[in-house]
Amino acid sequence: MKKLIIFDLDGTLAESKAALDKEMAVLLTDLLKVAKVAIISGGDWPQFKKQVLSNLPDKKSLKNLSILPTCGTKYYQYKKSGWKKLYSEDFTDKEKQEVITKLHGAVEASGVKVKRTWGEQIEDRGSQITFSALGQHAPLDEKKKWDPKFNKRKKIKVLLDKSLTGFSVQIGGATSIDITKPGIDKAYGIHKLQHTLEIRIKQMIFIGDALFEGGNDHPARTTGADCIQVNLWFVIDKWVFIKPTVC
Repeated sequence: MKKLIIFDLDGTLAESKAALDKEMAVLLTDLLKVAKVAIISGGDWPQFKKQVLSNLPDKKSLKNLSILPTCGTKYYQYKKSGWKKLYSEDFTDKEKQEVITKLHGAVEASGVKVKRTWGEQIEDRGSQITFSALGQHAPLDEKKKWDPKFNKRKKIKVLLDKSLTGFSVQIGGATSIDITKPGIDKAYGIHKLQHTLEIRIKQMIFIGDALFEGGNDHPARTTGADCIQVNLWFVIDKWVFIKPTVC
């Protein structure tokens, strides 16, 4: 029996930076009534509020939901008074500057070209620096076709792994690269869930679209939790498959 179901967000529960659709919102609400659920994603807290929480009107079940933004470098729990942040593993100003400088260098050295951007490419999320190749506000159709097989971002990641040896560099989302402190990733978040909720790793299951090596879901594999690799179009089938097990 699985007591905790952990989901990635973009590419798993929803399209990149898009709100949960109505069917997924209903399924997630139903699941929260019978099991504990956590969502760990590269997005920051405001993105979770927009994509997920604003589409879950049943506040009674929120007590079973844990939110871990920026790849598990932050953790929010719902209390009677509202959402409470349990921790945030933030960068220092010096660390931020090093990451941003070397990120610019790696992108230039990779030879990866971007014809047009929509908004800033580099976002400081406090505990994570995120590079979004097409910009923070790029249309979904443009993001889907830019790097569907992750080849462009892998070129940048190879360079960053050499220059940012003291940091964790992972590919996430549709066009993103997420950089966090070393060891502060989705595996870190899962272990925080383990201790906070007092649920054993073997009683958890993680579902995400980037479980390949170098993907920002991959650290979940290292925890020993059962993992399911999905893409957005198969999430409903997988969910229906696991839901009776949870019940």
